[in-house]
Amino acid sequence: MTNPRTRAKIEARIRERLAYCIEFELNDPRASFITITSVQISSDLSIAKVFYSVYGTDGEKSKAMHMLEDATGFIRKQVGRVLKTRRIPQLRWIYDDSVEVQEEVERAISSALQHDRDVNPEAHAELGKIEPEEKTGDVMDQGFLDSLKPRDEEEDE
Repeated sequence: MTNPRTRAKIEARIRERLAYCIEFELNDPRASFITITSVQISSDLSIAKVFYSVYGTDGEKSKAMHMLEDATGFIRKQVGRVLKTRRIPQLRWIYDDSVEVQEEVERAISSALQHDRDVNPEAHAELGKIEPEEKTGDVMDQGFLDSLKPRDEEEDE
């Protein structure tokens, strides 16, 4: 129903306002370390799914969830002040665990690499020496690389 570009602008505006409201306007100690990761609004602009993450223990995550649910009315009112729409969307809070999943994957990869290095000390030796490959035959690539040089180096040449 709504233009995708308009929806994207509204989502961005909601995200900015939510982050500001949580950081500066809520006088609740449970509001610490909350990050609004994204907002998805329905096509009829009636429901906004707000994805958030919390840095801390499971208890702090639970407290933050309850705080957000308790403050939904106030936050929605604050969002309504900056939106130029007929309706203020209902806010649905959804915990985003993508950061935790990413940390687990990175830990698994590093432990696998360390295990490989313990078995064979020469394994993955090239990972420490990753350097960009330069293509000298292509004029366009060389021009691009030259444009990345600082001005001082170009004057010296």
